[in-house]
Amino acid sequence: MNTTLDVTLARETLAAQPFSALLGARLTAFGGGEATLELDIREELLQQHGTLHGGVLGYAADNALSFAAGSVAGPGLLAAGLTIDFLRPARGAVLRAHAQVVRAGRTRVVCRCDLSTVDGDGDETLCAVAQGSLAVVEGLAGAGRPSG
Repeated sequence: MNTTLDVTLARETLAAQPFSALLGARLTAFGGGEATLELDIREELLQQHGTLHGGVLGYAADNALSFAAGSVAGPGLLAAGLTIDFLRPARGAVLRAHAQVVRAGRTRVVCRCDLSTVDGDGDETLCAVAQGSLAVVEGLAGAGRPSG
């Protein structure tokens, strides 16, 4: 497996994703089979009931899972599957997606992700859990950047 992805390249990869830039996502932790992605919860990211839209939670899980996998398998990855369970409405100041590798194989990396909201006092509330798998693709065009 290619293990040349470091925190600098990971942050550059995130910054190069137009959708991530639109959401204001930031990679706050990366390495050793783990990654944490955060974004501020803003009014334009809410759905009609005043809670964070599920699509934003799915985005955060997908990217956090991809970066966690990339921290052990390198940048030549493609998302192969993602499931998410919404546990409670996401309300707070910040969304935090923390992913960790469950198993890194030669051709597939399986990860899980806890998605929590953080309120103004710093209290975290778990609002969703996700699991995903990423295919390791040798010679992937643009392999300097993981999918997400």
